[in-house]
Amino acid sequence: MTRGTLYGLGVGPGDPELLTIKAARILREADIVAVPDKGSGEKTALNIVREHVEGKELLFCPTPMVRDESVLEKCFEEITDRLCEKLDEGKNIAFITLGDPTVYSTYMYIHRRVASRGYAAQLVPGVTSFCAVAARLGESLCEKSERVLIVPASHKDIGDCLKVDANYVFMKAGREICALRERLRDEGLLDRASMVENCGMANENVYPRFGDAPEDSGYFSVVLVKSKER
Repeated sequence: MTRGTLYGLGVGPGDPELLTIKAARILREADIVAVPDKGSGEKTALNIVREHVEGKELLFCPTPMVRDESVLEKCFEEITDRLCEKLDEGKNIAFITLGDPTVYSTYMYIHRRVASRGYAAQLVPGVTSFCAVAARLGESLCEKSERVLIVPASHKDIGDCLKVDANYVFMKAGREICALRERLRDEGLLDRASMVENCGMANENVYPRFGDAPEDSGYFSVVLVKSKER
């Protein structure tokens, strides 16, 4: 029996209309849709593509929000085993992931494992959250010779990043909103910062002035900082 193919499929940041034509086709043609399951009950990626996967077999894959490498390694191996079993049956699988699979995506740890076992695995790009945020704010990410620096705000000190002459995108900012705001204020950058929370989702909030954003902003908060005034 011919083995199936695994597709790591970016579904965009939240707005179902930002799903690409290619992604929609692969979802229609896939035998199984693999869904990341963080255990919180909310399946954001699945909600985006729900109208495209009616009647499909869904394979829920536990991807807990923890930093314990041993726990994560065990989860990734178990998910890989389950996916490979289905691929051996000749099933094509679309593994959905928010935004783009190549940008801070848990899926990539699984993709590499599946590919290393000799299975066909393809990446399908999606609209990134920071591109959607820039569009929502009516801003460019970069012009002429400007550089863009993408920073995961929740992972470590950002001081070294702020030494780079660039426009900044701070992703995963939710838990670090207050610290990020204070740091930008200290650096004289707060007036050039904007934020969108849950871009493209039903509970989206837009803050043209980052200083007006609440302290309890959610995980899907992206802050855009321009290096120069327009």
